[in-house]
Amino acid sequence: MMPGEKPRDFRGTMRKMLSFMGRFKAHLAVILVFAVGSTVFSIVGPKVLSEATTALFEGIVAKVAGTGGIDYGLVGRILLATLGLYLLSAACSLIQGWVMSYVSQQTCYELRRAIAAKIDRMPFGYFDRTSTGDVLSRITNDVDTLGQSLNQGVTQAITSAVTVVGVLVMMLSINWVMTLIALVMVPVSVVLVMLVVKRSQRYFYAQQAALGAINGQVEETFSGHAVVRAFGREDATVRDFDAVNRRLYESGWKSQFLSGMMMPIMSFVGNLGYVAVAVSGAFFAAAGIITVGDIQAFIQYVKNFTQPITQLAQVSNVLQQMAAAAERIFAFLAEPEEPAEQSTLAPEADGSVAFDHVRFGYDPDAPVIRDFTARVAPGQTVAIVGPTGAGKTTLVKLLMRFYDVQGGAIRLGAHDVRDYPRDVVRSLFGMVLQDTWLFSGTIRENIRYGRLDATDEEVEAAARGACVHHFIATLPGGYDFVINEDASNVSQGQRQLITIARALLADHRMLILDEATSSVDTRTEERIQRAMDNLMAGRTSFVIAHRLSTIRAADLILVMDHGDIVEQGTHEELLELGGFYAELYNSQFVDCIDELED
Repeated sequence: MMPGEKPRDFRGTMRKMLSFMGRFKAHLAVILVFAVGSTVFSIVGPKVLSEATTALFEGIVAKVAGTGGIDYGLVGRILLATLGLYLLSAACSLIQGWVMSYVSQQTCYELRRAIAAKIDRMPFGYFDRTSTGDVLSRITNDVDTLGQSLNQGVTQAITSAVTVVGVLVMMLSINWVMTLIALVMVPVSVVLVMLVVKRSQRYFYAQQAALGAINGQVEETFSGHAVVRAFGREDATVRDFDAVNRRLYESGWKSQFLSGMMMPIMSFVGNLGYVAVAVSGAFFAAAGIITVGDIQAFIQYVKNFTQPITQLAQVSNVLQQMAAAAERIFAFLAEPEEPAEQSTLAPEADGSVAFDHVRFGYDPDAPVIRDFTARVAPGQTVAIVGPTGAGKTTLVKLLMRFYDVQGGAIRLGAHDVRDYPRDVVRSLFGMVLQDTWLFSGTIRENIRYGRLDATDEEVEAAARGACVHHFIATLPGGYDFVINEDASNVSQGQRQLITIARALLADHRMLILDEATSSVDTRTEERIQRAMDNLMAGRTSFVIAHRLSTIRAADLILVMDHGDIVEQGTHEELLELGGFYAELYNSQFVDCIDELED
């Protein structure tokens, strides 16, 4: 059995699951029909076979008594009929298994597609408060768990239920007293199984929680593997991993052990039932009430009766596990999305931007930007500076409509950004961020990501404008050089230049440059600065920088502190003012050695 957790709302989740699977109604009907057919043919088999046993027994007795012999023709016909029933049962089982596999995998396919589409509609705030590992776990572990549980659980639940009913009917048709004796064992089995299931649930829950934690830890550790090794934190990381892995191990073996106890318990109770049936059957056969073949069939039915009860107990765990996985998936699909947009306003921004008393906070009660007002003319380069936490990057997120303002307005040209659809707003901006993002693929493909219909000549022209063509030409394969998954086979500065080439190729009206030169050496910074100058030419640009020396030529510098503009002007004007900006600028050239020693 697969590990899982107990769902908080089993019925509600199953209703959602059935609603989602409504598109497979015809397939589910086929599964039901063939599952029932397979089970019925299998149940009738022992009763038909018992006639062959009776015929053999009576023939042997007659032969010993000298009054007759074995009717091999009758026995052969009965055996052929039995073989036919079992072949029909196998054929029905094969068909329903094939259809069930299609339904389960198609369900997984649709759920993964729904989750992937949902991610694109989610507000950015969700990913700020949810770990990447947890989101990945829903689209991988939870969907896989649901698919496997669905494939196992649904078919087994149908066949087990039909088997219990059908076997009970056949047992009653043979002898009702023996049936009552066999049924006495059922409550004992149920009580014992329920005790096991009740104790195992908390371990299933702990196991799933530990699995999510270990996924998040692995994803986080490997994505920052270089930092872990650089700071010599390998041992500490392994210890942290071992602690979570130990919790997973403890909950895992306990849940597996307890769920594994059900089969031995049912086997033990079933064996007691066999003894009782054999003794009572011998008594009734001696009295001439039933035949020897009936005893043989009845013992088979007893075995077939306890087995589906065991399977139903196991199916309950499988269905709980499926519901738990489905609950997490549907909880994600039910998360609030970015509000639907009715606007079809075309992009008419002329490059001017206005911030009118903007107010925003990730937590509305703790604003990051309190009262931000500024005017940006078309083609201007605006530098946004300030200490960490002043609200610089938040301002960019508002400009791109990753979040919407909670007070005031941001206008592009004559319109509020909220009047434009989000994709239109984002189509007006090119972005170059401090955290460069390149995917696994050729350099040509990474640059062309800015405009997918660009020709090779346009890609090369963008690379020349970004001062990265010479570097690309020295690589094996040139523009067809393949960047690996984490882009570790090119340097930080080279990655930055490639992203600038991408932005150049996209040719957006406005630009956002967020700490684009903060992670490189001085020489590379100069190359990046030349590339950025080419990129910003004729465009309205917003530059966020901690290195104030890189933004001295900006047309307007906005100095932020605690979410407010405390100063604004050109570099020379702000230095002459001798205020907060001058203090920030001069602090970069102060020798802090004595202070650090103190």
